[in-house]
Amino acid sequence: MMKLFFILATTFIYLSAAINVTVSILPEKYFVKKIAGNLTNIQVMVKPGNEPATYEPKPRQLSHLSRSKIYFAIGVPFEKAWLKKFKNINPHMLIIDITKNIKKRAMTSYYDIEKNRKYLNSKSSLDPHVWLSPRLVKIMSKNIADTLIKIDPEHKNTYIANLHKFNKQIDNLETYAHKKLDNLKHREFIVFHPVWGYFGDEFALRQIPVQIEGKNPTPKTLVKLIKYAKKRGIKVIFVQPQFSKKSALTIAKNLNAKVVSLNPLDENWLKCIKNAIDTFGSILK
Repeated sequence: MMKLFFILATTFIYLSAAINVTVSILPEKYFVKKIAGNLTNIQVMVKPGNEPATYEPKPRQLSHLSRSKIYFAIGVPFEKAWLKKFKNINPHMLIIDITKNIKKRAMTSYYDIEKNRKYLNSKSSLDPHVWLSPRLVKIMSKNIADTLIKIDPEHKNTYIANLHKFNKQIDNLETYAHKKLDNLKHREFIVFHPVWGYFGDEFALRQIPVQIEGKNPTPKTLVKLIKYAKKRGIKVIFVQPQFSKKSALTIAKNLNAKVVSLNPLDENWLKCIKNAIDTFGSILK
C-alpha cells in the first residue's frame, strides 16, 4: 500500500511540475517530446484521422487549453480561424510559431510546372507542410528549444543536449535519404494533396498535385493532368489516409499507375520520413 502511495505521489508531483504544452498536429508532439523528454505534458489538437485544414477543436480540448503555458503553432490552415480564439480562452498562454525563420514555398499546380512557373502570386497559397523536410525540422526544433529554455531556464542543459541528439538523428536520416534518392531515374510523382513539396525540394524530387488549395480538379483539368503525366511517364500516385482516393483511382486507371498511401501526419516522425524515403526510393527507381 505504501509503495502504491509513493508511486501516485511521485506521479502527481511530476504532472504538477511539467509544462503544459498544446500543439496543432502529431508530428509537433514528436518534436516537443524529443526536445523536452518528460518535462512537458503535451496536448494535440488534430487527432489521428482528421485533417488540419478543416479541423474544429472539441470542447474538452478547449478546456485543456486553458491550462496550457505554450501553444506551438505550425501554420496549418485551421490555426487561422482558431489562434485568436485560443488566446481569448487563455490570455496568458504563449503562442509560438515554430516556423519562424523558414521561407515558405508557394503551392504549384501541374500547369505551373509545365509552363516552368515556379511560384503562384497569391500569398494565401503558401505551402504549410514544412514538417516533411528534415532540414526545416531542425529549424523548428531549435525554435521549440529556445522557447522552452526561456520558460524553463533551470533545464536549459537538458533541452540543449536533447536538441543536439535529435539533430544528429536528422543528420543520419538526411544522409540515408541522399543515398536512396540522389540517383533515381524518375524524379516526378503525382500526389493527391500537395504535402510533399518541401521534401521534394530538399531531395530534388517534384510532386505534381491533383488538389490545389483544398479544391479538387475540374474534369477538364483532370484530363490535362492525365495527358501531362502520360507525357512524363509518371506511374505512381501518392495519397494519404485523411482524403478520399476517388480522384486518384480515376487517374491511376487512365495511367495504369500504382496508388500508394503515405501518412504525413504520423506521430513517429523519424519512422514516417524513413518510410517515405524507402517508398520513393523503391517506386521511382
